[in-house]
Amino acid sequence: MMPLALANIGEENTIKKIGGSPEVKKHLENLGFVVGGSVTVITALGGNVIVNVKDARVAISEEMARKIMI
Repeated sequence: MMPLALANIGEENTIKKIGGSPEVKKHLENLGFVVGGSVTVITALGGNVIVNVKDARVAISEEMARKIMI
C-alpha cells in the first residue's frame, strides 16, 4: 500500500484506504474517491495531482493525495 501521490502516471490503481479527519474523508468521498474504486493519475504538477476517478478528472493537492492509499 502506498499513497496516491507516489503512483505512476497512467497506471490504474484501486483505492484501498482513505485517511484523514471525517471532514476530509467526506470531501474526498464526494469527489468520487471511495474504497474499492479505481483511480488513474493523469499528471502531476508541482506536487498537485490530476486524476481520473469515476469518469471525471479531478485535481487534488499533494496533501490530499497522500491521504488516499492505493
